[in-house]
Amino acid sequence: MMQDLHKTLELIIGYVKGVWVKKRYIMICTWLICPIGFVKVASEPDIYQSSARVYVDTRSVLAPMLRGLALQSNPQEEIAMMVRTLLTRPNLEIIARDADLDITAANDEQFQGLIDSLSRNIRLSKAGRDNLYTISYRHRDPEMARTVVQKTLNLFVEGTKGKNRIDSDSADKFIDEQIDEYEVRLINAEQRLVNYKRKYNTLLPNQGSFYNNFSNISGQLEQTRLTIKEMEQQIASLIEQVNGNTSQTPSSSFSNIKASSLATRYDNRIKTLEEKLDQLMLKYTELHPDVIETTNLLNTLMASRKQEVEEFLSSSDGERPAQIGSIANELTLEISRLEGQLASLRVRETNYANKVDELKQKIDFVPQAEAERTALDRDYNITKKNMKGCSTDESHLI
Repeated sequence: MMQDLHKTLELIIGYVKGVWVKKRYIMICTWLICPIGFVKVASEPDIYQSSARVYVDTRSVLAPMLRGLALQSNPQEEIAMMVRTLLTRPNLEIIARDADLDITAANDEQFQGLIDSLSRNIRLSKAGRDNLYTISYRHRDPEMARTVVQKTLNLFVEGTKGKNRIDSDSADKFIDEQIDEYEVRLINAEQRLVNYKRKYNTLLPNQGSFYNNFSNISGQLEQTRLTIKEMEQQIASLIEQVNGNTSQTPSSSFSNIKASSLATRYDNRIKTLEEKLDQLMLKYTELHPDVIETTNLLNTLMASRKQEVEEFLSSSDGERPAQIGSIANELTLEISRLEGQLASLRVRETNYANKVDELKQKIDFVPQAEAERTALDRDYNITKKNMKGCSTDESHLI
């Protein structure tokens, strides 16, 4: 490595010595050649260059509207195509005429030479950043250089605007076609829903799912049957009280009568106060003055009723014969009323039982029907959403 450096230094020193030895010849040649070069440069005409920078925004307003509806073009490729087509012969002829360069051409041959000169001298290049371009042109006349650059820039901008107008018209037409298509789809989806409801009208409920409906009806059936059993027990108890064992004394017969089944003068007032208390409890707490007053009055009436019933049940055989007959009649009427309610409950039980049996027969078809309904609803909602989106995009284009 040191040897190579040494050889390089020796070579440089040799050149320097050679120049020093030939310095007289070098100076003579310099004095002869430089004046010729100065004259040549001075005789050359002045050349002026005009340039302009243009930024092309590739963020099209149509892209968000057409996203998901059509294939999107590549903005970079579109700009590159515009750059390549800008300097084609038809565009160069337009630039020449707009800049009044064509008046310098006397015939077609000179005009062709002018077009070739424009093609060589107009430069369109990137300015180092994406979407930023430089348009430049050289000419002996500075005003003409500026005019040619301005006309080229105008042609480039007009081409971009024309492309945007074409895109806008195409997008508007495409969206109209999409709206028409979605309208047909929506009508078909609605018709399928109508046919579905007509087909499964007796299978699926209007509200809730089939299983919720089945559970509710089964619960109502069980509750009705329980109420029937309770009422049957109540009727049997009342019949036993009315019929009684004939060997029992009247006082012992009275003791078998339930206090709650006896009618007193306090019953209507107690019922009214109970209803009033229920209404107050919906609005106030137990500490509200109206609630406290109503509760105290109700307790007083209940105590008075209880005392009257106890006095009646503890009375002797011959004291109140009229009241004894009245109580027996009341028990008989109560039995008749309960039997009427029992008959109504049995009809309700039969109705619920028939509904449960009918639902049990259809339960195997429910999964398929619900899956079909889910698919129909999904298709309808998607179609409606897409149609609404197309309508919104169309309003943006207006």
